[in-house]
Amino acid sequence: MDPPIVTIHGAGRTVTGSCFEVRSGDSRILVDHGLFQGSRTLETLNHATEPFDPRSIDAVILTHAHLDHSGLLPKLVAHGFSGPIWTTAPTADLLVPMLGDAARLQEQEVMRRNRRHDRAGDPPIQPIYTMADADAALRLVQAKPQGQVFEAAAGFEAVLWNAGHILGSSSVELRCGGTRLLFSGDLGPAHKAFQADPEAPAGFDHVFCESTYGDRERETVTIEGRREILATEITDAITRGGNLIIPVFA
Repeated sequence: MDPPIVTIHGAGRTVTGSCFEVRSGDSRILVDHGLFQGSRTLETLNHATEPFDPRSIDAVILTHAHLDHSGLLPKLVAHGFSGPIWTTAPTADLLVPMLGDAARLQEQEVMRRNRRHDRAGDPPIQPIYTMADADAALRLVQAKPQGQVFEAAAGFEAVLWNAGHILGSSSVELRCGGTRLLFSGDLGPAHKAFQADPEAPAGFDHVFCESTYGDRERETVTIEGRREILATEITDAITRGGNLIIPVFA
């Protein structure tokens, strides 16, 4: 089989929209397909035409459930993708509320923007995808345990390795065309009390590694220290009479 060709379609000069296309012979797979999040300029990229034909993609391997890695899967399905979406069982479970909520928010945002008076007479804005598209994507999800070799598509062997980021998060090892690749996904810090440290074997030909925080040293914070930091934030917010917003995946 031909050596793989990797094309990076997202998370370049920004930290969202992760998407790798890997081609070898007649087979194509994606590692992740995430939403672009942030400024309105970035978000417009979500509406752009895919840089590949979704019907030509044989499979997707998903590193984890966060929307900047998974959030465009319903769009992919809406435009013709019908192959398996491989991931871990915990990630498959988390995708149910994540994708459903993302689709619902998009539908609500589009309705709100279309009702604006300054858009009177303009053609209606369409959501990137609908809740029905999210449901269709969820039906394609297939779970695999970490550490087990499986055939992701013809000519592609894959292994999921614990990435230590959120529940079910994985790095993706691909073996194709005589080449071993590793896509790190998002990596968690080592020595956590609540999740095993990231792991993967050695000897890869190419590694595609997240580098968002690659220029800083992580501080070692104990569980007790984290509680003290959180207590300070809560106390300060109450003292100021403000609101405390805690992201559900924080």
